[in-house]
Order: sequence, then structure tokens, then C-alpha cells
Amino acid sequence: MRDNVTNKVVRIGGASGFWGDSMVAAPQLVKLGRLDYLVFDFLAETTMSILASARAKKPEMGYATDFVDIAMKSVLSEVKRQGIKVVSNAGGINPHGCAAALQALATAEGILLRIAVVEGDDVSMHMPGLRARGVQDMFTGESLPDKVLSANAYLGATPIAAALAAGAEVVITGRCVDSAVTLGPLMHEFGWTDADYDLLASGSLAGHIIECGCQATGGLHTDWEDIPDWAHMGYPVIECHADGSFVVTKPEGTGGKVIRANVAEQMLYEIGDPGAYLLPDVCCDFRDVTIEQQGENRVRVSPAKGRAPTPFYKVSATQLDGFRCAGSMVIIGIDADKKARRTAEAIIERVSDILREGGMPPFTSTYIEVIGSESSYGAQSRVRPSREVMMRVVANHPLKAALAIFAREISPSGTSWAPGTTSPGGGRPAVSPLIKLFSFLLDRQALPVAFVIDGERQTVSIGKGAGDGATPDVGAPEAWKELGGASREVRLIDLAYARSGDKGNLSNIGVIARRPEWLPLLWNRLSDKAVGDYFAHMVHGRIERFYLPGTASLNLLLHDALDGGGPSSMRMDPLGKGMAQMLLDLVIEVPSSVADSLPAPRG
Repeated sequence: MRDNVTNKVVRIGGASGFWGDSMVAAPQLVKLGRLDYLVFDFLAETTMSILASARAKKPEMGYATDFVDIAMKSVLSEVKRQGIKVVSNAGGINPHGCAAALQALATAEGILLRIAVVEGDDVSMHMPGLRARGVQDMFTGESLPDKVLSANAYLGATPIAAALAAGAEVVITGRCVDSAVTLGPLMHEFGWTDADYDLLASGSLAGHIIECGCQATGGLHTDWEDIPDWAHMGYPVIECHADGSFVVTKPEGTGGKVIRANVAEQMLYEIGDPGAYLLPDVCCDFRDVTIEQQGENRVRVSPAKGRAPTPFYKVSATQLDGFRCAGSMVIIGIDADKKARRTAEAIIERVSDILREGGMPPFTSTYIEVIGSESSYGAQSRVRPSREVMMRVVANHPLKAALAIFAREISPSGTSWAPGTTSPGGGRPAVSPLIKLFSFLLDRQALPVAFVIDGERQTVSIGKGAGDGATPDVGAPEAWKELGGASREVRLIDLAYARSGDKGNLSNIGVIARRPEWLPLLWNRLSDKAVGDYFAHMVHGRIERFYLPGTASLNLLLHDALDGGGPSSMRMDPLGKGMAQMLLDLVIEVPSSVADSLPAPRG
């Protein structure tokens, strides 16, 4: 351990989990958090395409405007007074434009501010060469598109640390991995090098815990009724130590609740193999991490393990792939669900006839959901015929004009077909561009990385990466021994916490045993076959299971589960947020001794 930092504590506040997070976050953290750093994560794959469209219309745009106009405008003078440093990936596809807007705000307020801009993530100029080399999408095997809206590599934390070392008070990046905005400050403060893999993995885990804002302070918790004062939720603050451990807390007097189970849910959120969570700086292994309640609203997370990163950056490119329109109508009365489905089918049939007669191509695809009838559950639905539902009908088409016809033909259902059809208003649904994502790997040595501060560009040396991304085997939990005798059926929620999310067209469900001794039982009951049968109506690929002994948990990775995922998916839950909630309702058989130890059933 480096003697000069052994007892040092770095406090970092996570003020944004996405572009659109609450405007209360930054003021709350700056006023109450006693921070060294304020970090913001704004970017998702879909966000990059939105920013590309914005920049095409106005060259000075292409960044997350909320960062400047809402967040920093509300706290800039106080951030400067307290000496809080700020790191954000709000730069999107135009980080220099973002920096110029922030500098203009600072100048208008009479504040001197040293802003650094990280460069190197934009790979659009490399696309012709990559296409000529036959580079394919890493998931689908499709060829790269002829035209892209954006193409950006996920950079790491090293350039952020370098910019802070050069004296930056604010660091603005384009595309980087979400956790890098936290890891960069920790590398700078503790002197971690790019070869300190265990420490880099630990710092990445710290960033992963706070990168989604209130999801670390009670948000999305399985036992949501136990979380107080949603309206005044506290945003996360982490107290980080030089050994890689950290404590998750929140500002005093705020709502929400920092508890072990919720932090464990967030650790498992949107990861694949927890023994090989691949990032640009390190290959992380979270399987032996322990999470312990240290006091009220204080949870300690132990250091993680790390290995050398691979030689590649992941690149996400976006392409315009036609257009989409989604319309809805409310239907009330006896057999409302049947009426809704027939209404949607009639709309699609009518518009298909119009398109054919007008010499236009057919729909690329269509999708029908009946909200209120548990259509997401497929055969697992337990709703009796519904008397109040919302019909949702979605169509994709290469021509915007075709979907304008589709949009116009939805409202006539209110006077043409099913009795009880109505609408809360809002007019015709909008036709929007349909964005398709492409992901591929790019040799990290192909991208020069640098940062600009005070008008000077400084290159940053990035290691080659020698890791292979392989996962050391830790086996499976101890085998569950059937006890024989009486048994009873309970729901999974009585035995476990769970949270789900997405990685493209993959969904992951993290499951944490409420008692460690129940993990072998959960592993036995949540076999890949059992989970596959339960989600057979929506998961069309293989199911992988991973064991995390440190937190008595398991991670389920469901392939081909989200109808393409992200902007490509036509489902009302394209990000798989509801899949854990669905799984928690799974009925499983347990020994009576286990059932007798459970509290009263929930819900």
C-alpha cells in the first residue's frame, strides 16, 4: 500500500444514471454530500443516435444539454467554491461543443474553470476500412452498414486520470464505459497504475454501483415497500479507500435507504459473466466480493479481483433502419382483452391493404401487446378476462409516409369496431426514426487517445491489453440435498431478491438468496431448463448461469431475449426491466421446514 494514501478517503457522488435523470440530484449532492468529486453518466446506445441526429441539424449540438443547462447551471458556483471536481461523459458525440457551452456558462458567471476534453472515441472515420476488411457485428454476424449515424468506442478511465493530473477541474468525455467516470478519479487520487488490476476492478465496481443513481439507494429494490420517502430519494455517495474497498451511503436527511440487499442487486445489474466483466482498463471478477451492512444507510463493499484487459475496445455504431410508429387505444368492458387484440389485428390488416393498393412495400414487422392482460407473461399470465386494457400496436416500415397512414388509421377504431373503445387524447402517434445498433471489437492500438486542456492537446498512452477474457472456474454451489418429507409451494420472492436489465439483445437477472443457506436450493430450482420453460414465449436463445459465492447469489444470462433489444425491440419492455419481477413470481417447491421459516407472503 502506498503510505501517503493509506488513510485517505475519497468521496464521490453519483448525480446521473442517464440523460433525463432528476434535476434534484446535483444540488442535493453538492449541498449535502461533502464531496471530492461529482460524476455524471448520461450515455446509452440509443442516446448516441439521438445526439447524432441533433448534431446533424445543428453542428454545435450533439452533447447532453441537461449537463450544462440544468445540472451545472444549478451548482457551478458552489462546485467551484468547495473545490469539487466534476467528471462526465455528457460530451456524447461532440465533447468540445459541450465544453464550450460549459465554459460560456462559467464565463457568464465570472468563474474561472479549467475544463479538459477527452478525445479518441469517435471511430466513424475508420468505418470504410473496417467495412472493407469484412468486420461483422459481434452478436449477429451481419456486415457493417454502408452509412452510420454514429460509431464510438467505449474508452476507459486512463485518459480521465491523466486529465485530472494535468489540473482539470472538469473532465468531459465522449463515449466511455459508465464506470470510468468514477475509476478515473480514483486512479488519480490513489496513484493506481494501469497494472493494478485488483484495484482497477474494485474502482470499476465502485463506479458500477453508483452509475445508475438511486438504484444504489433503494431504487428498484425488490422489497420496494420498505424504502421510505421516494419523493426525496438520496443520490449515492461512495467513500473510497486505497485498498479498493468502499462504503455506499447517501446525504443525511434524504429519502431512500442504503441496504445490503439493494447494493447487491445493483452489483449484479446489467452484467454478464461476473467472473469476466470486460472493461477497457481491466477484466473484473466480482464473484468473491462481499457486501455488508456497516450501519444505518452505510454498506461496505469489499475489493474485487481483476486481470489484464483484452486488446480490444468494444465499438457501438448506430444506423437508420427505417421508421417506427406505436399507437394505442383504451378499451373498456366485457372481454376487453379480446376486443383489443382484434382491433389491433384489424388496423394492421386495413393498412396493409392500403399499402398494397398504393404500390408501397409491406410492413417490415408488426407487434401487438394488450397492456392489462399480462401479455408479457405469455402462458404464465394469471389474469382472468380483463375489463380494462390498453391496446398497443407497433409497426416498422422503410418509408415514413407508410407509417403516417398507419398513424392515421388507429383513431378510427374508436368509432368503427369494439364497443368501449376510447383514448385519453394526445392525437395521432408520431412516426420516429428506427435506430439499429451494431457492435464490434476494435484493436485498441488503432485509436489514439488524448485530452485537450488550456488549448493544448496531450496524448495518453494506453496499454496494449494482454488478457484473453477467460474466466477462472469456481464451480457451482454445494449441491442441494432433497430432504424428503412434506413440501410446500412458495414464490421465488419469498426466498430471494432479484433485479434485471439488458445488454443489447441479452437480458440478465441477478438473484440474491435472502439467506445464504438457501442458495443451493435456488441453484437447484432455477435450472436453465426451468428458467427457459418459464420464459419460453420471449427468450429464444440459450441460458447461462453464474455463481457468486461472496454474495450468495447467481446471475442468469438470457440470450436472444429482448426482440433485438434497445431501439430495435418492439416490446413495451425493451430493456428487460420487468423480467426479474416476472421471475420472482415463479412458484417453486421447497421443504416445509423452509416454508415454515418464511414471513407472511408478499403481495
